Amino acid sequence: MNFKKNYKIILIVLLTVSFILALGIYFTFFRPNVKGEITYLYIPHHSEYKQVIDSLEKSGCIKSIISFKIAASIEHLDKKISPGRYKIEKGMNNLYIIRAIRNGWQTPVRLTISGNIRNLEKLASIISKKIESDSSEIISVLRDTCLIDSLGFNPTTFLTMFLPDTYEVFWTVSPKELLFKLKKEYDKFWNEERVAKASKIGLTPVEVSILASIVSEESNIKDEQPVIAGVYLNRLKRGIKLQADPTIKFILNDPSVKRILYKHLTIDSPYNTYIHNGLPPGPIVIPQKSTIDAVLNYKQHDYLYFCAAPTLNGSHNFARNITEHNKNARAYQRAISLKN
Repeated sequence: MNFKKNYKIILIVLLTVSFILALGIYFTFFRPNVKGEITYLYIPHHSEYKQVIDSLEKSGCIKSIISFKIAASIEHLDKKISPGRYKIEKGMNNLYIIRAIRNGWQTPVRLTISGNIRNLEKLASIISKKIESDSSEIISVLRDTCLIDSLGFNPTTFLTMFLPDTYEVFWTVSPKELLFKLKKEYDKFWNEERVAKASKIGLTPVEVSILASIVSEESNIKDEQPVIAGVYLNRLKRGIKLQADPTIKFILNDPSVKRILYKHLTIDSPYNTYIHNGLPPGPIVIPQKSTIDAVLNYKQHDYLYFCAAPTLNGSHNFARNITEHNKNARAYQRAISLKN
């Protein structure tokens, strides 16, 4: 009788202990422990355990920081912390968050290369806002001539490797790793078909991008860009100087200059297409992919000139000879005078 009674007591005790233990495990590891909106936890390289805990605590996204600390201690999070950017969202439990940090289950960032990018400094600034490395680290790599050469470019043409788009990368990616990734995207873009089209018009992919950079500064009207590209290609084939105003603006590098004057056309620079034949040595801006394609699929015609249309809506009038061009230019000047 006593044995049965003792057995029941032991069984009840064991079940109670098991239940409490299971409850403790659930609350420590498996119960959702995140509140509020999505939070991103940034863990730089060489971060210490205390810094990670402090960051989580300050973010206010963890419901019970005590249970998280207990779980982190049991899981030995202090022994291995992987740097990265981690998304913390509602429904996550301590175990998942800890293992994500320990194993480096990062959430990628979306790096968008866009806008008026005329130099490496501007590019470095854009990239630095999305990855761990700062502008100085990035610009140092972007100016590494040995690295640039290994990628198939020179310091003057290097900007043509960067194609405007949105790329998924990890926050901890090194500048050098990022360059290799972007070079793969460049090679993917410049497939056999595009390379063949470039060769057919007598240009290399880099030269196509340089011309596209000029076209993109001449007009943002998509339908006009192939026509403008055709004008410049006609001039190149005939050995006529490009005389592209955007190259002069690039040399001046002064946003306050609204009009190109005669004195500007004599500036001694390899980018001055008024005194040098052919294309400038490098791009004057990073062109859009669509503008590169506009050059590759240029409109065949016999125009040699173009100028802004008197409608003042950003469109252009095209001409086959200087007489037609001067007539178009006078019409534009009259429209400007009437507007002022």
